[in-house]
Amino acid sequence: MSVIINLSSQQLRRIADLKEKIDSLQDELTQLVGGGEPKRKFRMSASGRARIAAAQRARWAKARKTTRPSTTPRQGKRTLSAAAKAKIAAAARARWAKAKAAGKKRL
Repeated sequence: MSVIINLSSQQLRRIADLKEKIDSLQDELTQLVGGGEPKRKFRMSASGRARIAAAQRARWAKARKTTRPSTTPRQGKRTLSAAAKAKIAAAARARWAKAKAAGKKRL
């Protein structure tokens, strides 16, 4: 900064002219190379986004349709008969009676 203070007005004018010339040449160079215009961000319209979202929802619905299990009960599901349930309950009561007779509170 102290160097600029010691310069004459002619030298300062010459420096300003050179700086302007450098700036103009640099601008011309960027225009020739193709970097003259700043790149714009791509912006999508709301309707375009809505179309993409609808298409994605349709793809998900199609995928779920093929992989979801049906809501109807399966064929061949095994269930216990009333006699089998009664037999299991009787065995459980016998185990508990034996445990209580032995003074246990847990099996």
